[in-house]
Amino acid sequence: MIQAMLRWFYSCLMWLAQPFLKHKLTQRSRQEPGYALAVDERFGHYTQPVPAHDGPTLWIHAVSLGETRAAAVLVTALRAQVPHMRLLLTHGTATGRAEGLKLLAAGDLQAWQPWDTPGAVHRFLTHFKPDIGILMETEIWPNLVHGCQQQGVPLVLANARLSDKSMRQAQRLAWLARPTFAALTAVWAQTELDAQRLQAMGANVQGVSGNLKFDAAPDAPQLAQGKRWRATLAQPVVMFASSREGEELVLLQILKSFEPVAHMDKAQSATNNVVNKVQWLIVPRHPQRFDAVATLIESQGFAVQRRSNWGQGGPVATDTGLPVIWLGDTLGEMALYYGLSDVALLGGSFEPLGGQNLIEAAACGCPVVMGPHTFNFSEAAEQALAYGAAQRSANLTDAVAVAGVLCADIDTHNLAKQAAVGFARSHQGAVTQQVAALVWLLASVP
Repeated sequence: MIQAMLRWFYSCLMWLAQPFLKHKLTQRSRQEPGYALAVDERFGHYTQPVPAHDGPTLWIHAVSLGETRAAAVLVTALRAQVPHMRLLLTHGTATGRAEGLKLLAAGDLQAWQPWDTPGAVHRFLTHFKPDIGILMETEIWPNLVHGCQQQGVPLVLANARLSDKSMRQAQRLAWLARPTFAALTAVWAQTELDAQRLQAMGANVQGVSGNLKFDAAPDAPQLAQGKRWRATLAQPVVMFASSREGEELVLLQILKSFEPVAHMDKAQSATNNVVNKVQWLIVPRHPQRFDAVATLIESQGFAVQRRSNWGQGGPVATDTGLPVIWLGDTLGEMALYYGLSDVALLGGSFEPLGGQNLIEAAACGCPVVMGPHTFNFSEAAEQALAYGAAQRSANLTDAVAVAGVLCADIDTHNLAKQAAVGFARSHQGAVTQQVAALVWLLASVP
């Protein structure tokens, strides 16, 4: 009774928040038009028909770009085991939905994640009638989980992770979080620490299977293109990968400080020489910030050259009289950027943001230099350090110097590249265990 009252209170708050969500979507759509697509779907109103289908409907929720790429590994393996399946793919972000289009086959369905009100969730489940639901990584919504439980839809959390920070946040809302985790049919954790945290929150953890992202192969044509472009360049390339707001400004100010000045000591002169022999590439994490970062680069006294202007020919030489920063302002080309780069600085790790995923960089053979904040991917970060695929720096200033020195030392750089590929390959295999469990669970559905 108390739980029902608490969930009712939560549901009221989510219902009241709907106008704010609509306003936010309108604002975001001005920079990312994808957010203006089928807005009514977010509230459980659908125009797309759901034709009759002979096989089961497998619903996978992949909120954003990273989760959708992990889901791609799962989808490919599931299709091999359940060839008559129909895929229902849901997302929360425009980048995730755009990436998800690549996974759809004839007869598959795609929609936005329903906003977490009882009405929207009920309409979603009634319209699409999934036989099983698979949430990727961290997407736990109380009404969504409760709605599936009421309608008898098995709901699992695959490739699950729960950082220490996220666990503390969940514990503050234990009255809501614990019943939600406990209502999941099954959970497969990425790491032992994730499993322990999830179990502490009441989740039914069935196993530790590793991270699906290790099983995702980089886009081979993109990687090859990036490497071809790199081969034509005299200077090494260092990328700030998936940079976050505030980090780019710090980087640009650091680079300005390395401009040649008189009366440098020997160590300063050596670092300055290394840093200024590098071509810098910034790839922001969020596409709506591409224009803002371009403006920021110019405001700091640099010229900017945007990937979107390269075409198929690659970067072009320019003589503006100013040092040039490249801006990666395209979506879905990270393999190309990693192929082009000799070293990657890990975005989100130089501010207390938890860091971004370094697995794709490793798979592309691009060594990583990361900051102190990697709590979102703590075990992968520590494993990469131990393998020699990554280095950690206390701050961005040190990271810039480390990256420059790494580029200048050919032997050390080659060892780091080999370690990165070896690290990525040694952790593959998560998909086999998770797919086997999902196929068994699907077979038990009435």
